[in-house]
Amino acid sequence: MGTYDYDVIDVRKESFDLRQLKGKVVVIVNVASLCGFTVQYKDLEYLYQRYKDQGFEIIAFPCNQFGVQEPFDSEKILDMCRNKFGVTFPIMDKVEVNGELEHPLYTHLKREKKTDLGFMGVRWNFEKFLVSRDGEVVARFQSAFPPLSLEPLIQRLLNT
Repeated sequence: MGTYDYDVIDVRKESFDLRQLKGKVVVIVNVASLCGFTVQYKDLEYLYQRYKDQGFEIIAFPCNQFGVQEPFDSEKILDMCRNKFGVTFPIMDKVEVNGELEHPLYTHLKREKKTDLGFMGVRWNFEKFLVSRDGEVVARFQSAFPPLSLEPLIQRLLNT
């Protein structure tokens, strides 16, 4: 299966068809409301606004596996994303990204792009996977990697 072949549910508990992302450059990121990296929402939104009309998308998956930093329900998560950070890109339903209950999309992403040291697991909130227009997982960035540093690679992928 490819990146766009998995079933996901959005924050409103509705089906979100990943096939609609075919032909787009996509960042997939696991997020949490109470994390020190939560401020990255602002830079992610900046990138989304700047490139969405050129075929760029961001998909955020709330996850409570790291330090219990996403304890909220879907309604509160969406409210915080929209009102505190101005997020307009799609927010999905809360998932697990590691372990027996991990979402199959994350199993795929981790298998396709291990860390530099060969580690498969997601280490913390705001780990970012960059997917090309054809669904290839081309890069993986740890939590501390600033979203704006993705911009040159996003531009290059959009222009290919």
